[in-house]
Amino acid sequence: MPVDPVTQVRQILDACTPEQRDEIVRLLRAQYRSHRIEREWNTSAEVVLEALARSSALTRRMFKGILAEAAFKVEVIDKLAGWEDVTPPGNHAYDFKIGKAAITATIQAKLQRQAKNQPLFYRVPRKRSGTMSGFFVVETQKTRAGVDAATGETTRPYRFGEFDILAVSMEPATHDWSQFRYTLGNWLIPQPAAPNQIAVLQPVSLQPNDDWTDSLPTVLEWLGSGRSKTISAEDASAGSGA
Repeated sequence: MPVDPVTQVRQILDACTPEQRDEIVRLLRAQYRSHRIEREWNTSAEVVLEALARSSALTRRMFKGILAEAAFKVEVIDKLAGWEDVTPPGNHAYDFKIGKAAITATIQAKLQRQAKNQPLFYRVPRKRSGTMSGFFVVETQKTRAGVDAATGETTRPYRFGEFDILAVSMEPATHDWSQFRYTLGNWLIPQPAAPNQIAVLQPVSLQPNDDWTDSLPTVLEWLGSGRSKTISAEDASAGSGA
């Protein structure tokens, strides 16, 4: 039986040196632009990545936030059994909307905050035991600032009820874009001076606990339970970092 072309190509690649494989990739990439952005912008992925490599730290930080959203779509939403992505077009206070029968849930995806290219981590004393605990941090506010014409309040902070679930990419701590931690939007800590607004900085636990889970189906169950609470910084254990 003749060997099919794909098997032949694999055999050839196995026999190539790393340099020869790189040359083959370059030849293929010159002829095939597989992603729609390459076709729409009439460029290549290599040029886009080079532009990103030459960009400022601010641009890279903003792009990693967008990358966290894309990773959530590919690694979580697209693999979620029984639910459908029903996100409507346009700008919303949430990034994703999923549906199952007559049930819907809105999700805001954020990237764990960093400082000096390291995951931002706080240590706090446990009031009851006197030992130290700790937590990572996520920044929950909109990218662009604005002012509500009717109230004069800033529109940058999220308000309770604008999204159901907060999904936090833990890539800075785990180096894995598929790792997310979840809690409910209504469980987040409020702004002290504006209880209807969500505080900008929220504690995130790397280890699942009563406030945070590493499972989207689990947080969807929490949402369906209707339970009301506020997450705790003291109980947000960060595992090995605590």
